[in-house]
Amino acid sequence: MDEIAHPAFEAIPGALDGGALIVCDHASNAIPPGYGTLGLPPEALDRHIAYDIGAATVARHLARWFSAPFVGSGFSRLVVDCNRRPEDPGSMPPSSDGTPIPRNQAIGAAERAARLAECFQPYHDAIEACIAAAPMPPAIVSIHSFTPTMSGFQRPWQIGVLWNEDRRISDALMAALAAQGVAVGDNQPYSARDPHGYTLPAHAERRDLPHVLIEIRQDLIHEPAGAEAWATLLHDCLVPILSGLGRHEGKIR
Repeated sequence: MDEIAHPAFEAIPGALDGGALIVCDHASNAIPPGYGTLGLPPEALDRHIAYDIGAATVARHLARWFSAPFVGSGFSRLVVDCNRRPEDPGSMPPSSDGTPIPRNQAIGAAERAARLAECFQPYHDAIEACIAAAPMPPAIVSIHSFTPTMSGFQRPWQIGVLWNEDRRISDALMAALAAQGVAVGDNQPYSARDPHGYTLPAHAERRDLPHVLIEIRQDLIHEPAGAEAWATLLHDCLVPILSGLGRHEGKIR
C-alpha cells in the first residue's frame, strides 16, 4: 500500500502480511475549508475537545516499529467523530466537555451528509482497503488518549485497555502493563462496551479480528519524548502478544 495524502485520512504503508494494523480515530485537529473554526476561538482547536492529544504520535511509532500500516483520521472529531455511528448525536457534537460548538448547533441534512462523505467515509474506506489487501487477517490496534481530569475527577490510570467481547489481546496486555508498574484501567476511563463506538465494531468485531483499543493519559504523551517512551512500552508489551496470535514480531528500534 503506497503512502496516501488525503485530506480525510493519513495512510502510511506497512507490511500487509505482518498481521497488524494501527489506527487512530482522533489523530487531527484540522478543519476542512469552508467551516472556519466551527465558531470556536482558534485556540480551542488545540484542546482535547478537537483531537486526541499525542495519540497519533504514539500510533505512528507503533506502526513503524511493527512495520504495520497506519491509518489516521485527517479532520477534527468536532467536524465528525470517526469513532461514532453517523446517527449518534455525538457524531457532530453540539458541545464537548462543556464547550458549545456554534457551527454544530443546527446542522441540516445536506451538511450532515456532506461531512460524512468528506471526512468520515474516506477514513473508514482506507481502513477497509488495508484489511482487504492483507493476505492474513490483521489484529487491529486503535490508539486514543484521555484527559487527566474529567468533571473534577482526577483519573488515576496511566493507560486504559478497552475491550468488548474479544479478550485475545486485552487481558494479556493489561497483565503485561501491570507487571511494568503501570496503573492500568480495565475498560477505564471509557468502555468498549459503550454502544456508541464505531471503528472496532465496524471493522474488527464483524470479522472476528483480534483487536484492542488503548487509551493513554494525555499528560504522559503530549510531548514527543513522552509519546515515544509510552509507545516503546506498548510495543514491547504487544510483541509477544501479537506473536502468540501468529502476528508480527516487531522491529528492533
